Amino acid sequence: MTEPEVREAVARWLSLVAADAELSPYLIGVDWDRLKAHLARSLTTARGRAEPEIPRLGWSEAQHRRAADYLTGVLRPRREPSAASFWEAVEDRCPSLLPEREAPLLHAALHQLARRADDRPNRWALLTVLGRAYRRYGLHPAHVAVIDDALQTSVPWQKIERAAARMGDGPAWWPAEVIGHDRACDGVAVLTVRPWRRLPYQPGQAVPVCTSRRPGRWRWLCPANAPRPDGTVELHVRAVRGGAVSTSLVHEVRPGELLHLGPPVDTGLSLGDGRDLLLVAGGTGLAPLRALVEQVAADPGGRRVTLVVGARSVEALYDAVTLDKLRHDWLTTVPAFSHDELAEPGERGDALTVALDHLRLDHEVYVCGPPAMLAGSRLRLLAAGVPAERIHLPERIPWR
Repeated sequence: MTEPEVREAVARWLSLVAADAELSPYLIGVDWDRLKAHLARSLTTARGRAEPEIPRLGWSEAQHRRAADYLTGVLRPRREPSAASFWEAVEDRCPSLLPEREAPLLHAALHQLARRADDRPNRWALLTVLGRAYRRYGLHPAHVAVIDDALQTSVPWQKIERAAARMGDGPAWWPAEVIGHDRACDGVAVLTVRPWRRLPYQPGQAVPVCTSRRPGRWRWLCPANAPRPDGTVELHVRAVRGGAVSTSLVHEVRPGELLHLGPPVDTGLSLGDGRDLLLVAGGTGLAPLRALVEQVAADPGGRRVTLVVGARSVEALYDAVTLDKLRHDWLTTVPAFSHDELAEPGERGDALTVALDHLRLDHEVYVCGPPAMLAGSRLRLLAAGVPAERIHLPERIPWR
């Protein structure tokens, strides 16, 4: 073993002993640094030819054997355990801590976070789910050591604990059956899912989404509808290069499959007071804004809404049929085509450029779309005279 591997093994052994209710009292008053240094020297000297020497610390023979078993476990060649063996290992030491049926999701999510392989938004999605799970299962530091040992990896629990502090109580995820999958246009799919229990979200919020085809990977999506009486949720997904979850949702997932939806999170796109609205959508950024339109439809209250929907061309306007059904006397829908020379003059240009032609200074403005669209939107709207407090763009999740 290399020196870093020895240090890691000793640290894991000590965390397991400290989490053991029978062994941990004997650590009171012990200099942990000296204990770890002693054991590290013993491991380095043994080199696999003899049993490393573990100080007895007042343990009985049975307790000492248990401490030795912990050390044997951490020194065993580390292979990623299956979800079943992970749950069995946790259940053996902490009975009834984790529901068996939910262990595969937790196992995959923790391993994915430990790999630190996701980009920042997807790490936030993971932390949102795991933070809620931390609260849901009532985890504490003693459980953490047990779970790390069962996973045979080290998880950044401090980040999970910070996320848990910001999450309310409730389920960590909602199983949802795919009941509709429509390839709306090239690279875009519209999925309709039915959660097994009602998802308590508001229009404009985002939820983490996971498919069993990509275990442990979660991606943010915004429901494209206001809550419905039947509880179904519509999701708009564009397959992006390198996006394992989005590609799977668009090209692989079929009706009858099960997805999991994480806890809804505010994005800064919730409706405010009763001002008239200018909604500017680019690509699948249409989803949360269409949900806002449905929210207004439930209680218009004299509010007028202008919805500008951007696409490269008529063919790329993926939700045209549904948009055509949004017929209200208070709603004006305007397409914007950035790469279509045959478009009408008032519909030619990027979504925000077309939207500025419809701007009134009393408008509350919501913009949602790809990063390139959002990058300069706030500055352009401020330059057009829109007060900062009336500009709403998707906000970052507040923890890292």
